[in-house]
Amino acid sequence: MAIMSATDAKNKFGQMLEMAQAEPVRVQKNGRDVVVVLSAEQFAAWEESRVQPKVRPAIEELMARSIKRRKSLYEALAK
Repeated sequence: MAIMSATDAKNKFGQMLEMAQAEPVRVQKNGRDVVVVLSAEQFAAWEESRVQPKVRPAIEELMARSIKRRKSLYEALAK
């Protein structure tokens, strides 16, 4: 991940945009990260990863089978 100071990011905005096409660019002010610049493709991939379920599909399938197998037990407990 590339790093730029806020001043460099302001003065070399076009260069920062080109750098962000290859990899995320951390912009720092006073030595602290303030923003990360991503390409549109990287941002779309990040958004997509947030939407996907946190539990792996195999685990979800196992849970569904367990619920189906023990349906009567769950119904009795729900009463």
